[in-house]
Amino acid sequence: MDEDYDVIVLGTGLKECILSGLLSVDRLKVLHMDRNDYYGGASASLNLNQLWKKFRGDEKPPAFLGSSKEYNVDMVPKFMMANGTLVRVLIHTDVTKYLLFKAVDGSYVYNQGKVYKVPSNDVEALKSPLMGLFEKRRARKFFIFVQNYEEADAKTHEGMDLRAVPTKELFEKFGLDANTIDFVGHSLALHRDDRFLTEPALDTVKRVKLYAESMARFQGGSPYIYPLYGLGELPQGFARLSAVYGGTYMLAKPECKVEFDEMGQVVGVTSEGETVKAKKVVCDPSYLPNKVKKVGKVVRAICFMSHPIPNTSDSDSVQIILPQKQLGRRSDMYVFCCSHSHNVAPKGKYIAFVSAEVETENPEAELEPGLALLGKIDEKIIDMYDMYEPVNDSSLDNCFISKSYDPTTHFETTVQDVLSMYTKITGKNLDLSVDLSAASAAEE
Repeated sequence: MDEDYDVIVLGTGLKECILSGLLSVDRLKVLHMDRNDYYGGASASLNLNQLWKKFRGDEKPPAFLGSSKEYNVDMVPKFMMANGTLVRVLIHTDVTKYLLFKAVDGSYVYNQGKVYKVPSNDVEALKSPLMGLFEKRRARKFFIFVQNYEEADAKTHEGMDLRAVPTKELFEKFGLDANTIDFVGHSLALHRDDRFLTEPALDTVKRVKLYAESMARFQGGSPYIYPLYGLGELPQGFARLSAVYGGTYMLAKPECKVEFDEMGQVVGVTSEGETVKAKKVVCDPSYLPNKVKKVGKVVRAICFMSHPIPNTSDSDSVQIILPQKQLGRRSDMYVFCCSHSHNVAPKGKYIAFVSAEVETENPEAELEPGLALLGKIDEKIIDMYDMYEPVNDSSLDNCFISKSYDPTTHFETTVQDVLSMYTKITGKNLDLSVDLSAASAAEE
């Protein structure tokens, strides 16, 4: 066995697989190991039998749900912004050739007990029942400002330096009311709480622009896309990329123990009595529990239904964001729904996730507002998991640890973690302007 590597990656979750792919493309010698005998780690995709085994032990799934093999239930279900960073990474690395994508039907927001389609531009703002007549006009002016805004062109700034002006001040300039600020901040800019209001407005404006550009890209009912057969194909796509560029994979390697020298720097990984040397280790929090801290807990309901979510225009796939203020919470709640249209369930069956960060002593009850939107639920599984973040200094120990997956139903926060880790590992920013498809075709 080849015993000296630049990087050893532990765990085959999506973040770890993206990084092993990108690092292999950079011509680093990569060994990728996992204690499991399957790809995906915490972000695996399970059929019905696997899902029941995970949460219900020896109990068999009810027959009325249909064939187990027709289900692909993602353990970390997230839609992709059509023009977002993850899609740009997929195109940059040519991993798109391993996957088929389809647009998501609807993007909705919860407001005063009802769900509404999220307006994303000046034209949709004028049609939206979310706002009264005068508010529509104010929102339209705000959307036109955002659409025209160019960071390098001062003429589009209307006298404001958005790197300094707080977001709240920008909204006040356009006279937007609390409801409009709520859906713009949480359903378009995808902020998870209201801290963004005191932060510089540039980030929010860029996020709203991204939402509108993603809407325009596919001319669909939402800015999101999702792979056919679910996200389980995604880690494997990046694993193939790594292999094309010389990466080595080893699954079912028990007790992967990270080894350190007397200075506390990584020297390798031991499994089954054999140590492989490496300069750097990349892993999920479960491999180095003494270098992470718990930062919260996620509660979610995995629901099986025989109908689409009511009041979403019979959408086969949909996201609903329930902003914190609407629920009297400190963070948002998320509803994700997918079905046979993306080949993740048999025809006539729908899978919905309701997810939130735990804020009380009764986590399941916290999900009630989201569950109430679903209509009749045939079967429900409640799951909880802890969220961890690294506390180590990677410049001292050469351990690069990913954050746990948050409860959001989109990939924007996930991919920011990946790009930040890539920069720490390599000392450079990922250049997404380079198209690797020609290079990878030559490699194969």
